[in-house]
Amino acid sequence: MPDNIFNNMKDLYKMQREAKKMQKKLQEQKIVAESKTGKVTLFMNAAQEYEDIQIDESLLDPEMMDLLRKEIKSAFKNFQKKLQKEMKSNFDMDDLKGMF
Repeated sequence: MPDNIFNNMKDLYKMQREAKKMQKKLQEQKIVAESKTGKVTLFMNAAQEYEDIQIDESLLDPEMMDLLRKEIKSAFKNFQKKLQKEMKSNFDMDDLKGMF
């Protein structure tokens, strides 16, 4: 019985190490996504952490608030599509399955 507990702890430690490696890899993968019009550009990483945003000055007028919201939403949707594509091409699903 003690050997089984020890093996489970080793497996848990290995999974934690692998998860940390994966998190670091995700943080290092940078993704730039633009809105449809190109007036908003998001800079994020594959861990879905915000890094920066660029907004065209024309959208900073208070009367343009609705359009600004739409542009940010559009840029974020583009980010999500790019993230999915990056995940499929850069991360081996067998590695992910092996963690569990």
